[in-house]
Amino acid sequence: MTDHHHLPNDTAFDASPDVLTATAQGRLRAIIERLERLEEDKQAVMLDMKEVFAEAKGEGFDVKILRKVIRIRKQGKAKRQEEEAILDLYLSALGEV
Repeated sequence: MTDHHHLPNDTAFDASPDVLTATAQGRLRAIIERLERLEEDKQAVMLDMKEVFAEAKGEGFDVKILRKVIRIRKQGKAKRQEEEAILDLYLSALGEV
């Protein structure tokens, strides 16, 4: 039995709800091919990042901290300050500060 909740709208089907129209088949193929190209691009970017992290490590930088800096810089200043305040509160409550 087919789960129709995850299928495209009814216009993508012929008389039978289990058969994609030729138009829908072409659209599906185009979407899958785009996703596959993006996946290849993503793998290439990940390899490039790995090389840059290796270069940074070779120059004496702490890669774990570099990753943390990148994550922090993605946040807005207000969000970062909120997280730091909560972190300080928790550490203080545990007697760590």
